[in-house]
Amino acid sequence: MSERQTFAPDAAALERLGEEAMRRLPAEFRAYLKDVVLRVEEFADEAVLRELGLEDPFELTGLYSGRPIGEQSSMLSGELPPMIHLYRRPLLDEWVETGVGLEDLITHVIVHEVGHHSGFSDDDMHAIEDAAG
Repeated sequence: MSERQTFAPDAAALERLGEEAMRRLPAEFRAYLKDVVLRVEEFADEAVLRELGLEDPFELTGLYSGRPIGEQSSMLSGELPPMIHLYRRPLLDEWVETGVGLEDLITHVIVHEVGHHSGFSDDDMHAIEDAAG
């Protein structure tokens, strides 16, 4: 009998889960994600943590960076596209600690990162998460 070992999902697996989560979101919300790039990193960098006043990198599971969605323009060349950063290690820790499904956790982070920058209420964001299944 061979021994099997289970590994934590790597960055590529989290990116796939994030892309799948984005496809499951309601069409009216997906419109806000049209030009958003999904990026998976192990942790937020020191500058981001400092800017947010965080000392523990495990406190940040995701972050939206870039111009707010309603202020984007094709006339602004040279800017990086808007991004949703998913931080792998904090996400995996929260997944283990809470027992919430990793797919649900990633969906939650994506909805809240975009929602906060798009003026959605918490009730709106919870309804969007529920619609995504």
